[in-house]
Amino acid sequence: MLALPRNIWLLTISLSLFMSLGVFVTFIGGIIGQSLAPYASLSTLPVAMLVIGTASGIPPIAYIMSKIGRKRTFLGVCIYTVAAIALAVVALQMQSFYLFCSSTFLFGVTMATMNQFRFAAIESVNENLSVTATSTVLIGGLVSAFLGPELAILGKDWFNTPFVGSFFLLSSCFLFAFLLLWFYQPKPTPKSTQKQSGRSLKTIAKQSVFIVAMSSSAVGYVVMSYIMTATPVSMHIIDGLSLMQTKFVIQSHVIAMFLPSLFAPIIVKLFGLSKMMIIGVVLYLACIIIGYSHNLSNYWVALVLLGLGWNFLFIGGTSLLPRAYHDSEKFKVQSINDFLIFGMQAIASLSAGWFVFNFGWEVVLLSTVPLLLLQLSVLLWWLREKSH
Repeated sequence: MLALPRNIWLLTISLSLFMSLGVFVTFIGGIIGQSLAPYASLSTLPVAMLVIGTASGIPPIAYIMSKIGRKRTFLGVCIYTVAAIALAVVALQMQSFYLFCSSTFLFGVTMATMNQFRFAAIESVNENLSVTATSTVLIGGLVSAFLGPELAILGKDWFNTPFVGSFFLLSSCFLFAFLLLWFYQPKPTPKSTQKQSGRSLKTIAKQSVFIVAMSSSAVGYVVMSYIMTATPVSMHIIDGLSLMQTKFVIQSHVIAMFLPSLFAPIIVKLFGLSKMMIIGVVLYLACIIIGYSHNLSNYWVALVLLGLGWNFLFIGGTSLLPRAYHDSEKFKVQSINDFLIFGMQAIASLSAGWFVFNFGWEVVLLSTVPLLLLQLSVLLWWLREKSH
């Protein structure tokens, strides 16, 4: 791992800074929303708008990258994010719920860009190191697990309006990321490759490897985002647990999302990608069973299992995806893959607040079971197909 090229480490640190935005908004978005929203069921709309913005931002970001390259896009988005953070500060000062939702929607472009880091890492190494590169970059999420919530708490009372100082601290992350990414050196794409359009998306999407890669990442993200978005509302607003207890559970969840990345190459060697993803689904089902009780310890264990399950499904899906496309097809395949993933995640995030307020935490958990069983059947089918 230490022998990986410099690009991987620059991307890892930068990812931790970018991802702190997502953890930050997930942690306090519903809480700010609850204080500003005209209706309680709209409390999680700021978090949902982040995901909708991510899905909306994927096609234009992929297009821009195909035209000006990854490095220029990364640098430009750092500056853009600082401006979007300034809009969030204005929204808080004005106590405008819909302007705040607009700012979190704009943050989606940042998250769409962040999701390209894993592909940039894969392109920086040989194919046999793709799992190691992916898992190493995702280790940056461990830092974001602490950084996002800590920035939110640290700056909460700096000004008369709660959380304004938190957003000022958040902006410094993107100024630092700009400096780091200045030294990132993307792999040059041969001109002959740039001119090729490759196969049609319909042809690519028919491949079993694409179906498994996309569905694993999509189900992993949808279930994780749906439950995680509902958690702060259920814990802090409905069950009355403290903000510090809620922060502890969310931080533990994010750590669990990325800590297995340290061991991902070993896990893949032991089980293979297919079995690793099956274990991910089983961990999700265990999360639902354990999370059924409303107490701090059950919330904590359930959210840790949720994070572990996400890691196994997402790393598996990401590592499989390059097997579905040629180099000339990478931007359009990566774009449609992420658009499908985050489009479905947006629906899940939008649904989370409505479900948790109208039907309760238990229904939030149980409503994910059909999707998990469907994904389990897809993975078992893929495992059998590979064995023939």
